[in-house]
Amino acid sequence: LPSSRLVGGCSMRLLFATAGLEGMPKLIVVAGPSGVGKSPLVQSIRKLYPKLGEQLHKLVLYNDRKPRPGEHDGIDYHFRSSGEIKELKDQPGYVVVDNRGDLQALELNSIKATLDLGYDALYEGNVSLVMQLRKRGVLQKFDSLTIFLSPLSRAEILYAKERGLDLQRLIADIQRRKLLQRAECLTESLSPTVLADIEKRAKSAYGEVCEASSFDYVVPLYDGEGHDNWDRFGILIGSARSAVNTVAQLVLRKEPDGVEHWEKDLIA
Repeated sequence: LPSSRLVGGCSMRLLFATAGLEGMPKLIVVAGPSGVGKSPLVQSIRKLYPKLGEQLHKLVLYNDRKPRPGEHDGIDYHFRSSGEIKELKDQPGYVVVDNRGDLQALELNSIKATLDLGYDALYEGNVSLVMQLRKRGVLQKFDSLTIFLSPLSRAEILYAKERGLDLQRLIADIQRRKLLQRAECLTESLSPTVLADIEKRAKSAYGEVCEASSFDYVVPLYDGEGHDNWDRFGILIGSARSAVNTVAQLVLRKEPDGVEHWEKDLIA
């Protein structure tokens, strides 16, 4: 799509209507615990909703970890050294966070540049950086839509609390299984280093789920990144398909069944 200025006598809103999308470009945030299924969800939206997929332009973060199998520099992340990313902390145009031991950064100008071109700016990633964007007023500055992908539904959390279950342990156990599935899917050997990283990510999930109430919408997603339901059978099925359809409808400025709003004290 052309830039946000008038082009050929047509406003950007008219261009969106012609494309079947309503409203002006948004900053769209999709976040959740590690391994919950963020990446395959976004990839599946592009497949099931190609017109919508063309409208979504991913914001590429900086990351100091090594690329996983299938990841590419400049597409999945800007893979840089820890020293290079630490230097960005002193630059006002960047947000830098320590995400479970990985240094990550986002160039703030990339948001406005994407929106000015008429595309939705898609942030798909960790919760801690989203919290920093909120703290610095970035989410408030733009027309934003924030979506949290949760390993449990609101009803399941309430039931677990009624039963006196340890939510922190429950969420860690759920995410640990998902992360192990992802490692196996990526053909990673379960070395002590890999297992330690999985444990760190699993244990951080509870704190991340505690932040879900600050998001506009919460979408339960049970099929993690290594689950068969994403692509094993040739079609998208199960919770994976349901979550993809729900998130796509939210991006299309609709509020479908299955989406949730969480109160602040739900987890506590």
